Amino acid sequence: MAYSHILLGAGTRPTLPIIRRIAPSDLVEALAKGFDDFAAMPSHAVFLCVIYPLLGVLLISLSLGHAMLPLAFPLAAGFALVGPLAAIGLYELSRRREAGLDTSSIHALDVRHSPSLGAIVTLGLLLMAIFLIWLAVAEAIYTANFGYAAPASIRQFAIDLFDTSAGWNLIIVGTGVGFLFAVLVLVISAVSFPLLLDRDVGAAVALLTSIRAVVANPATMALWGLIVAALLAIGSLPFLLGLTVIMPVLGHATWHLYRKVVEPDCNPRPDYRPREKPFRYAAEFPTAVFSTRHRSRP
Repeated sequence: MAYSHILLGAGTRPTLPIIRRIAPSDLVEALAKGFDDFAAMPSHAVFLCVIYPLLGVLLISLSLGHAMLPLAFPLAAGFALVGPLAAIGLYELSRRREAGLDTSSIHALDVRHSPSLGAIVTLGLLLMAIFLIWLAVAEAIYTANFGYAAPASIRQFAIDLFDTSAGWNLIIVGTGVGFLFAVLVLVISAVSFPLLLDRDVGAAVALLTSIRAVVANPATMALWGLIVAALLAIGSLPFLLGLTVIMPVLGHATWHLYRKVVEPDCNPRPDYRPREKPFRYAAEFPTAVFSTRHRSRP
């Protein structure tokens, strides 16, 4: 029963959400709304996303050892593959702001109370698996061109990369394969994570809805993928620090793109409300710790 809920959500016979056709102008509007959310909640967004570029800096610094040097670029490029999962808290803040609810930074963690948490974790694990497979494939491409020997130095690695036929073959093949991985992630995560925050539909329904959204809007969604790739590349230039702005804007914009692509639910889910703890008198300690029933007090 738990596995069924993760895959199909609360309903025994899930209904697929209705997909709209969108135009490039909708992408511009989604980006504008994403920037507006970032301007309204900058401290929240930076708090959520600063760990993303810092993690990138850490991973790249660990890769500067000569043995791991060939994976430095695949690691940096692969961050985009897990971006939809990294921005899950931003989707939640945009959802709350849209609904007129409190957007304090603590509410970004309300995702853990979502009835779709199991499905969100499942899709997140799928993205992590794709990221690890991409790293394995990138290493295999390097090995096929240069063998198992590690680069002698950073300078020698740059010479081998840009001044040999094997290096250019590595660049061309690696870029092509990386593009296919990026397309795969775009197709399965274009609207899946925002949909799971908005409705308890399950991982399978969210995945299928994202695929349907891309199939219904191939040119527009391809343009969206190019915009995301270009902005992430721009944000990565100053030691990934630009991602503290680019990531939150894209995260908020993705929520508004979801709103344009998927018809709203006529029965939105209720928001999580923490249970109020009953008032306890100090004299009740320590018996209150072991009691299973508590009387209400005036």
